[in-house]
Amino acid sequence: MNNRIGVLLALVLGAVVLASMSMFTVDQRERAIVFQLGEVKEVITTPGLHFKWPLIQNVRYFDARILTLDTPDTERYITSEKKNLLVDTFVKWKINDARQYYISVGDEAQAQTRISQTVNATLREEFGKHTVQEVISKDRDEIMKIVRERANQDANKIGVAIIDVRLKRVDLPQEVSESVYKRMDAERKSVANQLRSEGSSEAERIRAEADKEREVIIANAYKDAQRIKGEGDAKAAAIYAQAFGKNPEFYAFYRSLEAYRSSFKNRSDVLVLEPNSDFFKYFKGPGKGSK
Repeated sequence: MNNRIGVLLALVLGAVVLASMSMFTVDQRERAIVFQLGEVKEVITTPGLHFKWPLIQNVRYFDARILTLDTPDTERYITSEKKNLLVDTFVKWKINDARQYYISVGDEAQAQTRISQTVNATLREEFGKHTVQEVISKDRDEIMKIVRERANQDANKIGVAIIDVRLKRVDLPQEVSESVYKRMDAERKSVANQLRSEGSSEAERIRAEADKEREVIIANAYKDAQRIKGEGDAKAAAIYAQAFGKNPEFYAFYRSLEAYRSSFKNRSDVLVLEPNSDFFKYFKGPGKGSK
């Protein structure tokens, strides 16, 4: 009885082991290849639970997601101008045919080496057809399109699809960068000097025009002042003449006072005159001014 139970348990355990060995799951992020005695038997692309013959079949998984090939080292390329450029790139790729991928390269490291070689060769060829300015600005997108298409054509041979190829960084070597910087610095200084010269010329023109306007304004003001002064003097003379006509004695007295005020303005002023001079006519006592 015990032997029967032991045999039964052994059979059940064996069945469980065989069942576990015959079942496997495929994740939605994976592709699986079923091998039978080392040969590809089946490629599984649908996720879920699957079965295989135990012992004689085994399963190998491959990543079905979009992968990134990021070059660790900067590559040096030569443009049509024979100038060196330091370039960093990255490639987005995925496995689209697991059977062909396994037969051609077998693993991810070999696939990345093949892709890197193709991308570098195509970039080297395209950079050799363009100038530095075209590579970094005008034709950059077109160059990347050509590289992507050619790399994809080659990658399809190993069961891989190239999703995108991009340039992370494009730099000039240190020695070239310094010469370019010096040339740009000289150009900027030349432009700055030209602008300063133009500014100085414009400033001189503005000053000359301002001085001219100033002289014109002063001349016009002086002319107006002289005209007004002349008109005032004429009116004053007319008033004096009118006053003299009305009372000559008062006019003579007023003019004498003006002369006294001007002559004795300062204490240090000295006049040498005869005492009976007409200048002192109105300094005499009352009633003597008319003599």
